[in-house]
Amino acid sequence: MEERKYLTTWRKYIPVIRLHLKRSLTEDQSFKLNITDFESAGDRGKSGYTFNIAMENGKVINNISGSAVARDLYEALKTDEAIKAMLQEKNIKISVGKSFILSIKTTHVSAFK
Repeated sequence: MEERKYLTTWRKYIPVIRLHLKRSLTEDQSFKLNITDFESAGDRGKSGYTFNIAMENGKVINNISGSAVARDLYEALKTDEAIKAMLQEKNIKISVGKSFILSIKTTHVSAFK
């Protein structure tokens, strides 16, 4: 199994993701990804590129082990210092659907746990 196929592709998107993460504090964000970027990195065939990542305080809280695309996105996010700081004290859901739209939804971590 080839590791980290999509990391370079996600790194290209980091500046855009950083901007949308910041904006997601006030309203949900979404933008279209370029499918060709991902297809040239590795063909997912029928399984596609859809995934959901749920993070709390910068840590993934759902299982993304089955999705190389999701794992590589998380890897790219946690190596960016500005993004790492934005992920603290927040619940963030990042998802990509069949239409290749990346969505970001942010909520603050409740102090009442």
